[in-house]
Amino acid sequence: MTESQALMSSTAPARSNRVGTDGASVPTRAPRRPDWRKRGEITLLAGPALLIFVGFVIFPVMMAAFYGFFKWNGYGWPTEFVGLDNYALMLQDDTFRAAVGHNFTIVVLSLLMQGPIAILFALLLNQKIRGRSVIRVLIFAPYVIAEVVVGTGWSLMLQDAGALNSLLEKVGLGALQNSWIADPAIAMWSLMIIITWKYIGFAVILMLAGMQSIPEELYEAAAIDGAGFWKSQWSITLPLLGPTIRIWAFLSIIGSLQLFDLVNIIWGQYIAATAGTSTMATYMYQNGHLAGSYGYGNAVAVMLFLISLVVALVYQRFVLRRDTEGALTGDSRKGRRR
Repeated sequence: MTESQALMSSTAPARSNRVGTDGASVPTRAPRRPDWRKRGEITLLAGPALLIFVGFVIFPVMMAAFYGFFKWNGYGWPTEFVGLDNYALMLQDDTFRAAVGHNFTIVVLSLLMQGPIAILFALLLNQKIRGRSVIRVLIFAPYVIAEVVVGTGWSLMLQDAGALNSLLEKVGLGALQNSWIADPAIAMWSLMIIITWKYIGFAVILMLAGMQSIPEELYEAAAIDGAGFWKSQWSITLPLLGPTIRIWAFLSIIGSLQLFDLVNIIWGQYIAATAGTSTMATYMYQNGHLAGSYGYGNAVAVMLFLISLVVALVYQRFVLRRDTEGALTGDSRKGRRR
């Protein structure tokens, strides 16, 4: 053995042999040493974001859970421990249960109303039509307007003596005048129209982005086979738009469960419950902050967090699973199956 060969053999990673099924000796590599440089880079890059997440998300949730076990007015350290009384009182309150029902009603109606309208608008804006850019701006504009401005404007229009009832009277449709905000039979639909007007632009932009990522060759092949416009949209656009629709639906569900600002601005502090538009967030604000019962308010916040978390986990498990698995590499999939 020459000197160079001896040096290479001494610096090469140690290997051991194992016996295969046929009795032959199969060389195996020694376990790899941890790449401390790579781990250091990951820690350096992800560390600040992780600290911010823990400080502004995890820690407040833990403190809210802690305060929820006390009767606390918001000043000083809580000392009057009540255990699960706040949660028991909350679950026994008909107003809270009604607020939970309103939230899930908003979830369902948002999906049913905004989804089809957003897809139709996206199909229109995906075509080469005159004024397409202007229409996109007009549809997306309400989404970037502050909720305070939207809520104030709509509340003024929907008052009993507001612009809508005045317009109906002037055009000879006075019989259609109604109390659009206070009437429990109409208030929820008024809220859904406002929500749809406000957030439909975001859904349209998502759908449009998903449509523009679909290869044009698929539509050309469908046209050669004799498929019309609507047949192509049904057979090509909707299936390939599935991941975008599911992501939008997830964001819509979480946003509907946490809805607060529009309801609080339009219906005020006490009308929302009687009008049938109260939500868990407005209930928390009214019975926690305004009532000076911050321990109870924190318990409501924890319940809102748990409901949102359960809904998010169930949705991810049964709806988003195909999308998350499709984004994994081969090795990651093998690891999950194990």
